[in-house]
Amino acid sequence: MNRVSTSGNYSTVLANLNRAQQSQMHFGNQVATQRKGSDLKAFSTTADTLTAMNTVKARLKTYQDQNRVISDRLSSQDVALNQITDAAASVREALANALATGSSETMMTNIKAQMATAVEGMNARYNGKYLFAGGQVDTKPVSVSSLDELTDPAPPAPPVDVSSFFHNDDYKIQNKLDDSTTVETGVLASNVGTAMMTALHALQNSPVGPFEGKLTVDQQTWIQQQLDDWDTIRSDLTTMTAANGLIQKRLDTSKDFVDAQDVTIAGMIGDIVDADMGQAATQLQMAQVAVQAAAHVFQTLQGSSLLSILPA
Repeated sequence: MNRVSTSGNYSTVLANLNRAQQSQMHFGNQVATQRKGSDLKAFSTTADTLTAMNTVKARLKTYQDQNRVISDRLSSQDVALNQITDAAASVREALANALATGSSETMMTNIKAQMATAVEGMNARYNGKYLFAGGQVDTKPVSVSSLDELTDPAPPAPPVDVSSFFHNDDYKIQNKLDDSTTVETGVLASNVGTAMMTALHALQNSPVGPFEGKLTVDQQTWIQQQLDDWDTIRSDLTTMTAANGLIQKRLDTSKDFVDAQDVTIAGMIGDIVDADMGQAATQLQMAQVAVQAAAHVFQTLQGSSLLSILPA
């Protein structure tokens, strides 16, 4: 014969009520957060896998953030390089127009304006830092401001050293776009502008100068010889601009690859941590019913105690 006691019944009912409340809280949290748990204890059997996946996802997030910055900087470089290339083409055009008209009345004015445009491009900034300064991002890479500064002093003083106007170092930025791709994104002002400044220095100190008014035969011959140099300068600058564009394209490819990896990892993590909302809602409803039932039994048990019918 089994002994039935009030205290034993209370213990059983309270244990059932406690389990039902814990189940209600557990599945309630799943419904609220859409996650199976809030810490690694909830994923004890897959904790190592989940930790490794989260590490990969954090690394991919770093690449994504970095690649957005690199993309913006490359876009700024593209604008500046195109500006410098267009200025070189305009200088070449001014020389060609002077030959075609036989007059240099506007030639030097146009060339001075294009030189200022080119220098502005070489001193372009991104986020307050000079793009073409190498590692010395707070130092203006090109200090020449006018064509007159390229004028050689009278002998026996040495001629102007064009390289003295460039203040960048030799450091070229390299960036890792993903786990397997590293590219050189840095461009130096001296590489961009030395040939142009050398040609402008030659123009400013031309043995057949100054260029004022109608061109002489010697001046026409000399300018004709300079056109080949400016064709080379423009071609080289176009190549640099195109190389920057190729890096942009490579960056876009890498960004797509990293984004695809991120989506895959997010899906794999979701398979582990995301709750089955249909199942969680059903279990929550069952737990709520269990709590109500246990509470009802507890209330009924209170009314069935012998103490309630014994005389005072």
